[in-house]
Order: sequence, then C-alpha cells, then structure tokens
Amino acid sequence: MMQHQHTLREVVEFEGVGLHTGAAGRVRIRPQAAGSGLRFRLNGGSATFPAHAEYVVETRRATVVGDGQASVSTVEHVLSAVFALGVDNALLEVEGPEIPVLDGSAAPFVEAIARVGVVDQYASRPTFSLERPMVFHDGDAVLIVAPSDAFRIRFAVDFAPPIGAQFLDVVVDAESFAREIAPARTFGYLRDVEALLRAGLARGGSLDNALVFDADGPMTPLRWPNEVVRHKALDLIGDFALLGAWPLCEIVSVKSGHRLHAQAVRGLRAAQRPYAAPGAAS
Repeated sequence: MMQHQHTLREVVEFEGVGLHTGAAGRVRIRPQAAGSGLRFRLNGGSATFPAHAEYVVETRRATVVGDGQASVSTVEHVLSAVFALGVDNALLEVEGPEIPVLDGSAAPFVEAIARVGVVDQYASRPTFSLERPMVFHDGDAVLIVAPSDAFRIRFAVDFAPPIGAQFLDVVVDAESFAREIAPARTFGYLRDVEALLRAGLARGGSLDNALVFDADGPMTPLRWPNEVVRHKALDLIGDFALLGAWPLCEIVSVKSGHRLHAQAVRGLRAAQRPYAAPGAAS
C-alpha cells in the first residue's frame, strides 16, 4: 500500500439523484495540500469539517455526516472509493442533501479518479494500528478489530432468503478494491420498498441503481454470486475512512452495519489517536 500521502491530480465531479431522498445533488472532489485530510464543505458554506466519525449524525440505512449547521447523507460509497484508492487529502464539496447514488456502487467514483490520477505528496501517510484486539457489539452483530500489517476484511452476512449467508475475505488496496469490491451495488428486498418509502427512504432507488431481490431472487443479473457481502465490505471501507488514517488492522465482521461501524470507529479514535503526519489536521 502507498506509504506517502496522495491527492487527486484534478477535480472530479458527479451529479445525480440521491438513493434515499430522491433529490438532485452534486459532489466535487478537489485536490488538497498534504496534511489536510479528507474534509467536507456543504451547500456552498464557508466552513469545512473533517471526515471523522465524531461528525456522524445518523446511521439509519446510510451514513450521514454533519457539523450542526448542515448534513449530507450516504457518504459511504464516495468515501470508500477515495479512501481505498489512496487519496488522503481532498475536499468534498456537496450540493444537496445526499451524495448521488449513480449506479449504486463505488465503480463510477473509482473510474473517474483513475482517469485523472493521483499525485504523490512526499509526506508520510497517516496509519492506525492496535496492540491488542478490540470488540464491538450491536445486537447480534459483532465487529472485531485486530492488529495486522495490512488492511484486511473478513465479512460474514446471513440475510433472509433469497440472499442467505455470504462471506468475503479480502486484503484491501487500490487494486483489490477496484477489482473485487467497488462494482458491488447497494441492495434490498422488493417487499421492503413500501416500508422504506413510508420512512422517507429509497425515494431515488430503482433497478438502475440498486440490486433488488424478490421472492425468486435478484431482479437484475448479479455481478458476483456474493455481491451482497461485497457491497457490505464497500460500506465498511467507506465508514472506516472516518478513522482519519489508513487502518493497519484486520476487521472481522458478522452482520455489522453503519451504526456499528460508526460506534467502532469512534471507539478506536478515542482509544488510540491515529498517527498523524506533521501538519496533519486532526
């Protein structure tokens, strides 16, 4: 994995509807100086805030971050792409209440970043490591974070039919993320759509931007037989971008979601401040 900090060579921009709000939105990802970290600016405001777990304000069906003045939903897909591709310093300027869903995966973000490329900033990359495992629980979900010399994810899910049990074991780097994780789409059950709409969610969802299962199986072709757990790993990577440093950790997850991810990352940040390169924003 990259040992230096990196930023984008050029600005990249995306627009479209939000998965949950159905509202139009835009996000521009701008290059930033070494030590800046990942930061958000919302709806043309002058203030920015860091992409850290302390700024998570909601985790129902998506990760929402905000600074008390404004918030933005569904940041996990774009953060997963930026983080996994080794972009340490960038400003995410968002217009609208939600990051555009695009095709429901992180692949469009990956493709755009690959087109413009990244720039080596010749400063040490912030990393996060542990001396002993830490365990986090949320109901029957469990997340174990253990010492490792690489960012490794072992993820198990067990959903109601027709999804069932799935497993993924992957060492995360730019290449494995782009190849094995980024194209996995957000997913749900057709039978849940009405309930989600009543809850004010999934207003922008369609078969073009989500993998939907009816009683007989997926309503569009799968990209992998275990696409669901791959997308869960995608979400986890985006949520762990809020650690503020590259994890030199093995993460073992059983049924975890955004709420447990945010709890774990806040716990990790509180237990041991990530190593920060000189001049890095905290």
